[in-house]
Amino acid sequence: MSPDRSPCGSERPDAGTPAPPAALPLAVTIEIPRGSFRKVGSTGQLDFLSPLPCPFNYGSIRSRVGLEGDLLDAVLLGPRLKPGTEVAAYACGAVRLQDRGLYDDKLICTVTPLDAARLEQAKRVTLAFFRVYGWGKRLLNLWRGRPGRTALVGWVSAERAWRCSRPRSCLDWQRPPVPF
Repeated sequence: MSPDRSPCGSERPDAGTPAPPAALPLAVTIEIPRGSFRKVGSTGQLDFLSPLPCPFNYGSIRSRVGLEGDLLDAVLLGPRLKPGTEVAAYACGAVRLQDRGLYDDKLICTVTPLDAARLEQAKRVTLAFFRVYGWGKRLLNLWRGRPGRTALVGWVSAERAWRCSRPRSCLDWQRPPVPF
């Protein structure tokens, strides 16, 4: 599937809700600090130990649920932050993965908006990381006996990822429906 084609299409869960304007900051809660080898999920449980450190802060938008049923993931570029830190950030795009056949968007965020050159650099770096991450996660899923395609799909707009997510308040969300 092309990264420009939304898997939610016309039946997308939040079709009537406009995406936040690019100038509107989103609340990103850090779960994994830049440089960490520990991958923890939105519930705080350890998912796995990585052979490579995470090159950026990783967390979520706690008010939104993504297509895979977990909180909407957010990557925050910039200096290392402590877990639990909440930051007002701007989404400049999104990386779309498939994890066991489920679409899993990751908003790419910064504290200040990026110019075109820095956005292109951020896009290259995050796509390169998630290409390797997808390969490693595919091997981990095979080892754990969890079937389904796991791979990088590509870059999509932040607006598309936002529209494919749903407000958490509409779902009575407690935790992801499948283990990650």
